[in-house]
Amino acid sequence: MYESKLDFSQIPSLNRLLQVPAIITLVEIYGRNATTAALRVLLTSAREVIAAHGEVDLSDEMLAQTTAARLARQAVPSLRSVFNLTGTVLHTNLGRAPLAEVAITAMAETARGASNLEFNLETGKRGDRDTHVEEILCDLTGAEAATLVNNNAGAVLLLLNTLALRKEVLVSRGELVEIGGTFRIPDIMARAGAKLIEVGTTNRTHAKDFAAAIGNRTALVMKVHTSNYIVQGFTAEVPAAELATIANAADVPFAVDLGAGALVDLERWGLPHEPTPRETLTAGADIITFSGDKLLGGPQAGLIVGRAELIARLKKNPLKRALRCDKATLAALAATLKLYRDPDRLAERLPTLRLLAREANEIRALAESLLDEVNAAIGEDFVVTVEDCAGQIGSGALPVDSLESVALVIHPVAASGKGGRLKKLATKLRSLPVPVIGRVHDDGLWLDLRCLDDIDGFRTQFQKLDIS
Repeated sequence: MYESKLDFSQIPSLNRLLQVPAIITLVEIYGRNATTAALRVLLTSAREVIAAHGEVDLSDEMLAQTTAARLARQAVPSLRSVFNLTGTVLHTNLGRAPLAEVAITAMAETARGASNLEFNLETGKRGDRDTHVEEILCDLTGAEAATLVNNNAGAVLLLLNTLALRKEVLVSRGELVEIGGTFRIPDIMARAGAKLIEVGTTNRTHAKDFAAAIGNRTALVMKVHTSNYIVQGFTAEVPAAELATIANAADVPFAVDLGAGALVDLERWGLPHEPTPRETLTAGADIITFSGDKLLGGPQAGLIVGRAELIARLKKNPLKRALRCDKATLAALAATLKLYRDPDRLAERLPTLRLLAREANEIRALAESLLDEVNAAIGEDFVVTVEDCAGQIGSGALPVDSLESVALVIHPVAASGKGGRLKKLATKLRSLPVPVIGRVHDDGLWLDLRCLDDIDGFRTQFQKLDIS
């Protein structure tokens, strides 16, 4: 019932509310502690409303409904699955690489109980967790040894701190990159305890510049793959093979940060070429770092491959333990790497490669099959069209290369207030049980369908869309 001008004495007690049948049900679903805490918040709010306005609905029905809504919101995971229709396949903010089913299964099986994470089943003694991926990493890259940490930034930090602590590292000025999250090579160099020596100029660096910069304090010659930008025009850079020759002549290790780290030549699937670890080692690199969750298509990890002596030094650094991967990551990575042993079926089994190599004609057919349903769900204030568009690989990989794709584009019918309508629509799509994430561009909300796999799930979300 509705009460007017209630006094505080009419606020129900917490103990009585816990005896209300509807709230007893909430206790059974969410637990006594969570339900009690939600009721306390509600009763405190009621006191504040009474103090301000003198009236509030305190019926058992209202209290139970409000408490149920609060508990339901709390129960929704913060980390949720979404539909990535942004046009960026490896979207850093949306989790980068989707994992293969074998990787997901491996993670789940390993997480369920005990495993031989650091236990040698042959000797019955303590083992090294790197052994679960080291052999296959060496097979796929041609390296003598391998290790891994939690991400590529950690890999670069570990490499620099181990091999160049309180010494100098030579890097071309044109490769002093900043990636997402304001991660900068000069900053990570300082944190690692190494001194950066900038070589050459922003747009042109020559072999003679490196040869002149090497001195008694030089610990590393380093090349950083400019995966998230490109310098064009009057430019020059020193190829990896030449840098390797210069470093070798000075008896200094040559390190390469490959960033995205494609394990295979992507040209086989009609994609632009990206340097691979095997190519880079063949060119003379002594040690390489690259990511596991970008073009490789696995979980977040920083992979380090190269000369056995250098890898052994990295493993002895105390930072290695601080940056190590957990058992689920190792399981997923090992399962992902095994897919590369069958390159003929790699695109079928590795979601990242399959999505990157998806043909525009296939995406267009999908868009046309969904057009009428989305038009019906979106209401009379909007119109949906099928449009060609250009997507991106993402996560800094091949930044100037685009992917031909097709999108469902939602345009407001009315000419005025388009921006506000599109913003409201984008908010509603993000509020769906499985949020739909697109991008607002050119007076439309673009839903690039390159990454749409769960077609039935997508249809279900639009059936739940309330456009009012």
